[in-house]
Amino acid sequence: MSTTYELMFILRPDLTEEQVNQQRRKYYDFLKQNGADKVAIKVWGKRRLAYPIQRFSDGIYILANYTGDGSQVAPIERTMRLSDEVIRYLTIKLKKDLDIEETQLSDVQSSKPEPVPQVQPEPTSPALEVKEEPVAETNETIEVTEETSNPVTVEA
Repeated sequence: MSTTYELMFILRPDLTEEQVNQQRRKYYDFLKQNGADKVAIKVWGKRRLAYPIQRFSDGIYILANYTGDGSQVAPIERTMRLSDEVIRYLTIKLKKDLDIEETQLSDVQSSKPEPVPQVQPEPTSPALEVKEEPVAETNETIEVTEETSNPVTVEA
C-alpha cells in the first residue's frame, strides 16, 4: 500500500538558480530510484526564516510530495543531513492519501518582483489643513490634581 508523504526542505539562500535546480533534480531522482511514485517538487522561493539557522536569516523553500512505502524517508533525510546546501528538512506522513500529479522537472528561473506602484498623495482640502496659531503666554496659575495625591500648583 502506498502512503503519501510531504517533504519540506530549505536550501541556503546564497545558492544560484542552477544550484537550486541541481538540488531539485538530485532529490527528484533520489526519490524515483528509491521506489517513490508520483513525485512532485515545487520551489516556493526565497523566504524569511522565523529564526536564524546556521547564521542565515533567509532560505529557499522547496516542497516535495510523493507516494511510497516509507522506505524512502530515512535515506533521503540522511542525504539531506549530510548535504551542505540543505539547512532544514521535515518529512510528514499525511493521514489522507492525496491525489498527486507527478510534475516534470523544468528549470526554475528567478521571478523578478513586480515593481510596487507608487501611490500619489491626495491633495489636501483646505478644510482638513491644520493651521498653527501662536499661543499667547499668560501668567495664570493652573491647579492639577490627582486622585491619590495632594493638589499641585504649577505656574505657566
